[in-house]
Amino acid sequence: MNDISTASPVLEFKHFAALSDEQAEAHIIEARARLAQRAVLLCHHYQRESIYRHADLTGDSLKLARLAAQTDAEFIVFCGVRFMAEVADILSRPQQIVILPDLAAGCSMADMADLEKVEQCWIELTDMLGTPDARITPVTYINSAADLKAFCGEHGGVVCTSTNAPAIIDWALKQREKVLFFPDQHLGRWTGYKKGIPLDQMAVWDPDLENGGLTKKEIEHARILLWKGYCSVHQMFQVEHIRNWRTQHPDGFVISHPECNLDVCLESNYVGSTEFIINTVTAAPPGTRWLVGTELNLVSRLAEQLKAQNKIIKFMAPTVCMCSTMQRIDPQHLAWALENLANGNAVNPIRVPTHDAELARAALTRMLETS
Repeated sequence: MNDISTASPVLEFKHFAALSDEQAEAHIIEARARLAQRAVLLCHHYQRESIYRHADLTGDSLKLARLAAQTDAEFIVFCGVRFMAEVADILSRPQQIVILPDLAAGCSMADMADLEKVEQCWIELTDMLGTPDARITPVTYINSAADLKAFCGEHGGVVCTSTNAPAIIDWALKQREKVLFFPDQHLGRWTGYKKGIPLDQMAVWDPDLENGGLTKKEIEHARILLWKGYCSVHQMFQVEHIRNWRTQHPDGFVISHPECNLDVCLESNYVGSTEFIINTVTAAPPGTRWLVGTELNLVSRLAEQLKAQNKIIKFMAPTVCMCSTMQRIDPQHLAWALENLANGNAVNPIRVPTHDAELARAALTRMLETS
């Protein structure tokens, strides 16, 4: 299929952009039938329903990447965002090709920590503390670019997920006295708090300020340096949303993602990853009421799936907002990518450079061995 002598000309996206969702779906179904088992379609929980319904495998980013690598599929079509497709490429076999239907599907939080800024941070920490490799373990949330995972791999660091962050922080602090945690300050703060680290020992590093906006004394005092990054969707949720809901439903439950602000997490009954949220609400007794602090597509899907159990499941924020970068994967882009694959053209392949992939794989392996 990848022999260009047998491939048809690449179909341009402009021919798909004007399709209705229904027309695009017809193209998706037809192309998938032609591809058969040669392609596996992965969908993150935050995907819109018109994409999610076509999934072979669903889950969070790490789960999907690991599952895809276990398949015999030649093509891994990842309906998520770029860092997820990069992890899939790092963990998949060399002969497998990872496709991201729209290269503009990034992650604003991941973009808040780029390699240049992290390397500058490391230089400044060197000036303040001496050799940081001897005193600081870099930990990157899986929601980050491949070159940052490679940075962690090179400097004895590790990757974490929202599920295994507590175990990873334990491991990191056993290696060295401090942790540099990026890109999401809120997951780092919640994890540190749950591990009993005082808030005044978790300092925020602002990459746009000299020395992160911190004094040498503040850096020396800190056990965790939290990168000033965040998920814009999870910052929508506020304590007043929870309290207003509780006045109407005092017997209800609140469940939030750890990317939320600390005060929202503290006000919640449960805090955990997307998989944790799904499993907890699904396993709850019929008739229970839930206020959920995570992405709207996931919450809406849960509400529909569990409606027959008389469960009331509400999105936490009064304003409707989806993950805008996840929304970049629409039926038109998926139809375009799949039809090109069926015609012998792998459009939008995601390939992590070999050097970065090896170092990133080392950081991911440390995570998997630890957690």
